[in-house]
Amino acid sequence: MTGRELAIVKPKPKEKSKEPWRQRLIRSLLYGRNVDRAAKARARVGFAMVAFAAVYLVIAGRLVMFAVVGDNHAARRSASQDAIATARPDIVDRNGEVLATDVKAPSLFGEPRRIVDRDEAIELLTATLPDLDTAEVRERLSGKKGFVWLKREITPKQQQEIHRLGIPGIGFLRENKRVYPTGNEVAHLIGLVNIDNQGIAGMEKWLDSNGLADLHRAGFATDRLQKPVELSIDLRVEHALRDELLKAKDKYKAKAASGLVSNVKTGEIVAMVSLPDFDPNNPREAHDPDRINRLTTGVYEMGSTFKTLTLAMALDSGKASLNTLFDARGALHYGKFAIHDTHPLGRSITLSEVFTFSSNVGAARVALSQGVEAHRAFLKKVGQLDRLRTELPESASPIVPKRWGELNTITIAFGHGIAVAPLQAVMGINAMINGGNLIPPTFMKRSEEQALAIAKRVVKKETSDKIRYLMRLNAEIGTAKQADVKGYYIGGKTGTAEKVINGRYSKKQVLNSFTAILPADDPQFQLLVMLDEPKALPETHGFITSGWNAVPTGGKVIARIAPLLGIEPRFDLPPSDRLILATSKPGQ
Repeated sequence: MTGRELAIVKPKPKEKSKEPWRQRLIRSLLYGRNVDRAAKARARVGFAMVAFAAVYLVIAGRLVMFAVVGDNHAARRSASQDAIATARPDIVDRNGEVLATDVKAPSLFGEPRRIVDRDEAIELLTATLPDLDTAEVRERLSGKKGFVWLKREITPKQQQEIHRLGIPGIGFLRENKRVYPTGNEVAHLIGLVNIDNQGIAGMEKWLDSNGLADLHRAGFATDRLQKPVELSIDLRVEHALRDELLKAKDKYKAKAASGLVSNVKTGEIVAMVSLPDFDPNNPREAHDPDRINRLTTGVYEMGSTFKTLTLAMALDSGKASLNTLFDARGALHYGKFAIHDTHPLGRSITLSEVFTFSSNVGAARVALSQGVEAHRAFLKKVGQLDRLRTELPESASPIVPKRWGELNTITIAFGHGIAVAPLQAVMGINAMINGGNLIPPTFMKRSEEQALAIAKRVVKKETSDKIRYLMRLNAEIGTAKQADVKGYYIGGKTGTAEKVINGRYSKKQVLNSFTAILPADDPQFQLLVMLDEPKALPETHGFITSGWNAVPTGGKVIARIAPLLGIEPRFDLPPSDRLILATSKPGQ
């Protein structure tokens, strides 16, 4: 080396470029720290494989779904605003007999966007289905919707004929159609559904308002997954009651006829008929205003059957006994009004005779002896002044005087001046004969234990015993004699209510009722029979009162339904004063 010193300068290492913190975080989460390139590559390949596998799984799932479900145009339906008839549970009677069920029925739809020749399609469809409205079909197929209904619930034959036409954009969907195998038998109770299988009346509507509609919206109410709804109705008893009411309506040329059978210990309605009725398979009939359910939707003056409540009030108060005398020597005058008896006795009569001879004057004096406020309070306690609520949506509020004075008490004592639903009156009378328990009526099955849990004591048991005695006595010697079917020891009370025509009571247009209990010594059931405006016949000797038409009708019904209800005939029983009254024990 020359005298020159060579300086060896070492190169400075390059500074690593700063990596943004976000990238460091992502790299750390994906690969961890201090991972080489080979590991990174393997992770990327694995991630890509997982992504492709997920895509293919989705595709495979869709293919399986289409294979299982089939081409039912579900996507088009979900995109459309048209409702699909949903599934409903079967409705059965207490013995499992089917009252309402679903069947599958094809419905015709169109897809306007897929139709090639609209005019040809309309011509072919209207020729095959003459009841189709041409203008309406044209309007529907001319729109821009992907799905439109053309006709709901067509027959299999019609489906086959349209299918043979081979029209593009025309298809079929199998929907649930509600059918009622029993037809008119339980029409007012079951109700009916609309074209979308949604309940619009009766128990069908009750089902929707008690959770079925919510299940449909959630997609859980599917076919075969719904437990049948079991009602308290006995179809055998229903048929017998309806058959006898049809005969009575025809025989006495009545405007209408109705009746029901109630279990007095549970409140269950075992049968309910209101004529004229309708066939729920033909919904158009249901819109006739004359076909209303007179037992829940109608309110009526119940006539002398209300005397049962009047006398029970007096007996339960302790202010009167069966032998207490009431003045019935003549008409009861109140201002310009005069209350008369149909068959005046012209003397003072006992409380028992007030019931047996159905004395209006006697009943009025019984109510007056208790006082206006006590009378009103008692009727409210036994459920006659408030709207009765049951499972049936159709119900009416009673017509009650706004200002309740002595004249109101006088007339209401014998069933005029207050109008209630017949089912409401039945509930009140049940309480008078079942030991004193007011039990809300139901159309669902209910045990005696369940009934007692919701019952309200309204009269003493001793009072109930005396009412049963009076009703049996009335069948022995009073107005209910023609319904005294041998062996069943029935009790009963008649009622003839004059109807208000043009603001005045008419003696020629009446609403007759008859309520019977069986057996009277230990009541299990109550029967109510009502005939609206029956006509006089030669065999009734020109009379139109309840004892000549409603009572014999009730007797015929009892003879048919008692065996069905499991009531065994008993003969040679002692009279009511020995079998009922003598065995009655005071108590609550």
